[in-house]
Amino acid sequence: MCKGLASLPTCCLERAKELKARLGSILQKPDGSLFCCKVGKNRATLEECLRWKESFEQLLTSKYGLCAFTAFLLSEFSEENIAFYFACEDYRSTKSLAKLPAKAQKIYNEFIGSEAPREINIDHETRDATKANMLCPSLSCFDQAQHKIYMLMAKDCYPRFLRSPAYGDLVSQAKPGAAATKQHRSGKKV
Repeated sequence: MCKGLASLPTCCLERAKELKARLGSILQKPDGSLFCCKVGKNRATLEECLRWKESFEQLLTSKYGLCAFTAFLLSEFSEENIAFYFACEDYRSTKSLAKLPAKAQKIYNEFIGSEAPREINIDHETRDATKANMLCPSLSCFDQAQHKIYMLMAKDCYPRFLRSPAYGDLVSQAKPGAAATKQHRSGKKV
């Protein structure tokens, strides 16, 4: 438990657990699937869900995987990590150099600054280096912070996601893809 939480009264901790449970139930549909991971009638196939276990990159490049992972981070109150990661990806693809200072300041204010509403968990040295980069924003000014957050998600959040009931539910409820269904029916590899 982090130092800040340890100093809170028990009633506050219990309330936080209650809110986390409620958020989890909001993200879940009555049938147990993650609400945000169903888009229209399409869902991730079993094969796609199983590919997410191959690598963190496989998870992030799947629209359903990204959705499921984001919902998981939301349930753990750490969705700022994925939001920051993709804000940096968007920033790095900025074509107009004239827009860099304003976009950089927006990201800094939202995720890194001392009053950031969605403050990410980075070490002091990385925070200071990023603050220094803000004096002359370039396309790479958030690279160090983004790398730290990527590694945090890859080494900590991603393994917990794969062990989570939410991921287990997605796998158990996923249907085989068209190729797997066709193979099963014919008994031949497609």
